[in-house]
Amino acid sequence: MSDCTLTLASDATHPLKYNGQIMTEKMNVESFNLDHRTVVAPYVRVADRKVLPHGDQLTKYDVRFTQPNTAHLDMPSVHSIEHLFAEKSRNHSDAVIDFGPMGCQTGFYLILAGDPAYDDVLALIEATFTDILAATEVPAANETQCGWGSNHSLEGAQAAVRAMLAERDTWSSVTA
Repeated sequence: MSDCTLTLASDATHPLKYNGQIMTEKMNVESFNLDHRTVVAPYVRVADRKVLPHGDQLTKYDVRFTQPNTAHLDMPSVHSIEHLFAEKSRNHSDAVIDFGPMGCQTGFYLILAGDPAYDDVLALIEATFTDILAATEVPAANETQCGWGSNHSLEGAQAAVRAMLAERDTWSSVTA
């Protein structure tokens, strides 16, 4: 296995570097091409669009809760937001394919079937977050239905969602 690392230059005037070299080619993962120093969370942006072999389309959204490399969500909250959003969002849309956490713990990827209007996606997220705030328990937060059923925090999830909703007017702005 090669020893490759992705590093960012120490100031915003330098481009992304890979193994100490300036990146001249795009990487396969879209978010690795995003300069995380220039974004201002929270936001919701289209991260990728894919047309599958039989013509079906998927659209992936970056639902960013916290400022990259500055703050992150704790894992019990991330886990609970994932469960709550996965369950509650499907009450609002049949297009939801997946809602998965980012490894950096700063947000989630929402994958939808088709190419819905951006404002409709924001409305779906807002409606689902409102449902999360009204929840009295995290669905499937038990040993039978979850691989780590004790690792949840409804209160933490609701606090993170409340903070995200408080910034609803900024979701469409990715950079300052």
